[in-house]
Amino acid sequence: MAYVLFDPSTRDHFAPLSTTKAVADFRMGILSVKERWELLLKEEVFVHTVGYLQALYTTPSAANHTWIDATVLPNELLIEQITQLKLGASFSDAIGLIAGKSDIAFDRFNVLTTQSYFNNSIKVADVARVEFPWELMQLNEMMIREDFKLVTKGRKSQPISPTVQLVQQADIFIEEGAKLEFCTLNSTTGPIYIGKQAEIMEGTTVRGPFSMGFNSVLKMNSRIYGATSLGPYCMGGGEIKNSIMMGYSNKAHDGYMGDSVIGEWCNFGAGSSNSNLKNSAGSIDVWSMGLGKKVAVGQKCGVIMGDYSRLSINSSVNTGSVIGVSCNVFGAGLLPKLIQHFSWGVDGKKYNLESAINDINNWKYMKGKKLSDAEIQVLNHIFQSNL
Repeated sequence: MAYVLFDPSTRDHFAPLSTTKAVADFRMGILSVKERWELLLKEEVFVHTVGYLQALYTTPSAANHTWIDATVLPNELLIEQITQLKLGASFSDAIGLIAGKSDIAFDRFNVLTTQSYFNNSIKVADVARVEFPWELMQLNEMMIREDFKLVTKGRKSQPISPTVQLVQQADIFIEEGAKLEFCTLNSTTGPIYIGKQAEIMEGTTVRGPFSMGFNSVLKMNSRIYGATSLGPYCMGGGEIKNSIMMGYSNKAHDGYMGDSVIGEWCNFGAGSSNSNLKNSAGSIDVWSMGLGKKVAVGQKCGVIMGDYSRLSINSSVNTGSVIGVSCNVFGAGLLPKLIQHFSWGVDGKKYNLESAINDINNWKYMKGKKLSDAEIQVLNHIFQSNL
């Protein structure tokens, strides 16, 4: 038996983030969706997604599996209900299946016919789900607070150098191997978590809630506001507020990133900034790649950036912008609010696929990584399909 996080039929609502990965790989708070479920269930969790992405994930052996919608936000009651499921039983809300246990074969599971796999389905009150990419940053404060309790429960923080200025030390947790000197950590506004082998350089000021993943770096004199999450191998600098960098991405220099969600292997060029508030202070409409229309998202939203995309130096990103997968973005003045996958500049020219793959590998090489054959096949599929 295995627990399986499945992408629901609405997974495309998360594009461009979902274009290259399953929802289970999204990072919000301290943890990814998959990491959070594994900690709560105390077992390995598998991933079921669309066909062109499935090769990125390990397939469980044949058995009875418990299927869980990856967009659902877990809580103690849900964990208890899921672990007690009997074969053929499920529970759902007004939106659809939340979780169920079935003997359906892994490769035959279809998100469009989920209810047919269960003979005993119970309706429950609506549960919390995420539906769009901007909701990740909107919920990030809550998730950092919840993850902090989960990750640090029963554990003791590493000692902190006396050169570090601390405000409310009880809500600051430092993992083994982290390096901090002559910086300021203020957790009166929310907890601060510093991951293994992460580094905060001199002069940096951090206000919680804040999370920093394995081997990530904040450069000298950075100004970080909550609620901000840096995934593993990220580099932060300048001014960052209420943003998520999922992993392996850089915003290393001066400039502003606010109310944004940045995928993996992305780069903000030196001096680049995004707007997160209209001059009118009115509601922001963001183009949904999945729905093919604009959606009102509230008063603040910066940029949603797909994996492998990069901004040239001194880029000016408009309020509520969406940048697709593997884009090399450059242009004068305010950039367009929608930039499609594999864009070269902003004038409709397309990135050559071979060059794009070579350039991604150049960036990966700097962090000791390389594109896998499965990742190259995914990029080829996106390029050929014009997703």
